[in-house]
Amino acid sequence: MKKILVIGSNGQLGNCIRKIAPNFELDYEFIFTDSQTLDITSEDQISSFFYDNKPDFCINASAYTAVDLAEKEAEKAFAVNADGVANLAQACFDYKTVLIHVSTDYVFDGETEISYSEDNFTNPIGVYGASKRKGEELALEINPNTIILRTSWLYSEFNKNFVKTMLNLFSQKEELGIVADQYGQPTNANDLAEAIMAIIESDSKTFGIFHFSNYPETTWFEFAKKIAEFSKSSVKLNALTTEQYPTPAKRPKRSTMCLDKIEETYKIEPKHWENSLEECINILSQ
Repeated sequence: MKKILVIGSNGQLGNCIRKIAPNFELDYEFIFTDSQTLDITSEDQISSFFYDNKPDFCINASAYTAVDLAEKEAEKAFAVNADGVANLAQACFDYKTVLIHVSTDYVFDGETEISYSEDNFTNPIGVYGASKRKGEELALEINPNTIILRTSWLYSEFNKNFVKTMLNLFSQKEELGIVADQYGQPTNANDLAEAIMAIIESDSKTFGIFHFSNYPETTWFEFAKKIAEFSKSSVKLNALTTEQYPTPAKRPKRSTMCLDKIEETYKIEPKHWENSLEECINILSQ
């Protein structure tokens, strides 16, 4: 039986993988870790853990994701998102483990009117994006058997995310302002978990960078409007410009990603973001 090591199992994606793991227990043994049980910034801990467990696949669902705080904590962001990834990649290389590493659309600057493909030039405009890009580079450099999945605007029924924040604010506020000039693709972490398992189960592996999200593009404002619609909220939403809602870290204006490569290579068909959002809202309303 093959082993799947899931790093960051208490995060959104980790919890979604944990939820579907029983569907695959006949073929795979899952090993779930979090920052308390396995510190990826410790080369010794990683080396020892891989020696004891020898996983066939390693899903790195852990990350430093505090986009604004990263501007003040660059060292911490790079320690997790770059150095920690390098430690995992080295251990994966040593034990012939396939590394599936989750990255972000924030590796792009967003200064485009078209969707980014996997080979487009990266130019992060914040510390978070820069640290994630460095992690990508190190993973591919150290371990050729690496699959990088760039995703965007991740949400689920687990942990903190935009959807749950909006639902909470809808219950407290009568009126909210939401940024309407930043474009991207919301992604249900449950869909990403399913895509990862489809890749693991595929007969042959193609390594490198892939984009995965739901589709098509939308804005934070339109995203919030759909959350309100599906949750039957009467909140009034007002469209704001980025200038009207300044944040410590700059966000890409349009970080829409092309999904053709993962569809063609692994036959994975992303869902429409509205359908996946409705599924999540239904779960949260139970």
